[in-house]
Amino acid sequence: MKNFKSKKLVIILLGPPGSGKGTQAGLLADKLNLYYLESSKIIESNIMQAKRDDFEIINGKKYSLTEERELWRKGILNTPEVVTIWFQRKIKELGRKNESLVIAGSPRTLYEGKTIIPLLEKLYGKENIKVILIQVSAEKSIFRNSHRRICELMRHPILYSKETIKLKFCSLDGSRLIRRKGLDNPKTIKIRLKQYKERTFPLVEYLERRGLKVKEVKGKDSVAEVFERILRALR
Repeated sequence: MKNFKSKKLVIILLGPPGSGKGTQAGLLADKLNLYYLESSKIIESNIMQAKRDDFEIINGKKYSLTEERELWRKGILNTPEVVTIWFQRKIKELGRKNESLVIAGSPRTLYEGKTIIPLLEKLYGKENIKVILIQVSAEKSIFRNSHRRICELMRHPILYSKETIKLKFCSLDGSRLIRRKGLDNPKTIKIRLKQYKERTFPLVEYLERRGLKVKEVKGKDSVAEVFERILRALR
């Protein structure tokens, strides 16, 4: 993978909730010296502390950040225009710094894709954009998400296993392990899966029409096995 470390690169990880996008993005960031551009963190940083009169104004239209927070909590994808603006700002900032990127969970809608992908092509070149689609079943997605915990401080995801089931504190920063309130219950996960099928998956066809090859990898096995598959796909 040395050739990847010597040039500007963008790796986009797509997949349903619970496919392991975030975990794999973190591993790729460490191995290939990439900036991990995490969609959920960008969204959460803009909405979690929002007050009733906080808005994002786009082309003269006001979007309530507290309403965006309610969408997020219900498992409904946030307004594409709002998410796209947040992402554009961050991508332009990182592009100016010549940072190579791994992006997990974005773009999430066709609207976002039609805005974000051309920007990435302009900044990094189409030949330097790699797209990986991690596939898992709906059953696996529901199980993983309903057992998901993150640490309170840095929001590290904690993998569910016999070794971690009784773990109460993050081994990396020592903060408490928590569940994402309302977001990872089975009912909400089913809504998120429906949103993925209807609003995110159509991106694959759009990317391929633009000449970007989307490589699929199976995501049902261990983190290490899936990571090796992704590295092989990138080669």
